[in-house]
This record gives sequence, C-alpha cells and structure tokens, in this order.
Amino acid sequence: MAALPILFTRDQIEARVAELAAEITHDFVGESLLLVGVLKGAAVFLADLSRAIEVDATFDFISVASYKGGTSSTGEVRLQKDLDESIEGRNVLLVEDILDTGLTLNYLYQLLLARKPKTLAVVALLDKPSRRMKPFKADYVGFEVANQFVVGYGMDHAERYRNLPDIRFVPSA
Repeated sequence: MAALPILFTRDQIEARVAELAAEITHDFVGESLLLVGVLKGAAVFLADLSRAIEVDATFDFISVASYKGGTSSTGEVRLQKDLDESIEGRNVLLVEDILDTGLTLNYLYQLLLARKPKTLAVVALLDKPSRRMKPFKADYVGFEVANQFVVGYGMDHAERYRNLPDIRFVPSA
C-alpha cells in the first residue's frame, strides 16, 4: 500500500474539504440540506464534509455500479441502492468521490431531479475533465486531476485501498 505515490496528502484533503464546506455553508445559510452520498467511494468524503458544514444537514446514500472491479467504466450505470426517503421539496447536495466520464453523475442527477427537490447541487472531491464522455459540471470541486486511476480516502481498486488516509494513484503497468 505504501508504495503507491501520493497525489494529495491527508492535510491537503482536510484543508480543501474545509474550504468546500465553507462555500456550501455560505450558499445554504439558513436552509436545511440533505447530503446524498454515492456509495461506497464517497462515504469518507461525505463524513468529513458533513462535519464541516455549518447548516442543518442530514444524509442518505445511493449506490450505483459502472466499474465491475476494473479500472475503466463499463459505460452502463445501474442503480443498486436507492434513497431511504423522499427528496421532494428538499435542498439536496449529491456527494461524489470522483467526476470521471460523467456517465454516473448524469444518470444520478437526472434520477434525483425527477424527484422534484427544491434545489439539487453536486460536489465532487475529484474531477477528471480529460475523461469526460458526457458533459457534466459539478457545482463544487475539490481537486482537478489528470487521467490517473486514484485510490484512498474511500476510493478503491477492486475494493482495496479505501482505508488509506491520502489520495494515491496507481501507476500504469
């Protein structure tokens, strides 16, 4: 695990999450907010972000699949776990670990928008614009990254490395 090169340290991540939380707090001051985490990769990010946001916030989770254990998307997005409660009339912040091809976030955004939230915004910890297959722009972005496969801080490779406190990249073979 330690042999993987560090892309962002835990201190850099912590600082950026605090900045994102301040922006979100400013934008939703006086409002309540439902954070919807995309499992499993965004769970760590959502936990840290939710503790740093200074508005009334609750959270729920949704799960989709598009990778099937590899390092590239299958191009097909499938809903695996839906939300536990209605989002109609609520301020919703979709929390994603990485905005990559845009396929997953386009799918989730349209799915949630159809449920008539009061507002729907997206925060992505990482953004890989060079990989975009379908246009999508997150409202809040932690870091822009090159076309590298990243792990750690909740993100995985075949379910491994989620527990790393830093974001690391897997060098090409």
